Amino acid sequence: MDRALIPIVLFQVIGIVAIAFSPIGAAIAKRIAGTRTDPKEIEELRADVADLRGELEHMRERVGQVDELQERVDFAERLIAQQRSQSALPAQTSGLRPE
Repeated sequence: MDRALIPIVLFQVIGIVAIAFSPIGAAIAKRIAGTRTDPKEIEELRADVADLRGELEHMRERVGQVDELQERVDFAERLIAQQRSQSALPAQTSGLRPE
């Protein structure tokens, strides 16, 4: 065996052991073992998902409200800038020539 393969195999073994003892490894082992989730847990998870969907819908409504308020602020800023630019213009003189 080539000496260059020793560190590679060592790191692979360490990685496999680390994954085996992680939550991912526990989930894989549970899946392989075929253990089922408790129906009560499933119902709790479904209720949580329904709550999260409700909150998501509420947040989407809020985003729409924020967008509308931003448009109103932009409109108000344009009006204020327009008024300032009109007041900053010099007064018109009656320099019109009669025809």
